Amino acid sequence: MQFQYVIYEKSERIATITLNRPEALNAFNKDVVEEILKALEDAKNDEKIRVVILTGAGEKAFSAGADIKTMKGFDALKARELSLMGEKLCSAIENFEKPVIAAINGYALGGGLEVAMACDLRIASDKAKMGQTEINIGLIPGWGGTQRLTRLIGKTKAKELVFTGKMIDAKTAEQLGLVNMVIPADQFR
Repeated sequence: MQFQYVIYEKSERIATITLNRPEALNAFNKDVVEEILKALEDAKNDEKIRVVILTGAGEKAFSAGADIKTMKGFDALKARELSLMGEKLCSAIENFEKPVIAAINGYALGGGLEVAMACDLRIASDKAKMGQTEINIGLIPGWGGTQRLTRLIGKTKAKELVFTGKMIDAKTAEQLGLVNMVIPADQFR
């Protein structure tokens, strides 16, 4: 199985899907989403695989969310298409038959955080930063992020993060219940 934007590896009972666009902070575009969905399908059909880890290449980002550079030329139809693909990805992860763990190694912003929230568990590097930052570019979370965030951390804190677009560090995310565990960056991977 060939991929251009993700690295898909299987070792013993673990499948690892690594977003591989570090120069773009592992931002999502249509091709990235399609490749993740293909890798998930393979992991689902492989009886040896018991768990999937989703992470980002490099040390800077799990994912900065949707690729803003590609969105600049979008008309309403193209924007809706990307939104529907993001929803499809998050739904596929959330409803996956095997556990999916987000290994958050840096920024998890916007759609990147939405994808991480769709995972069963979230483990973050102590250098990770997270936020529903869409408001900063005049958007709202469009991949089910407002609902997932509310379920994870409660209505009041979810509103604060969505309305302000502020980023939080890994320790704060753990205290809020957004991530399950924080580990030192030098022990991450």
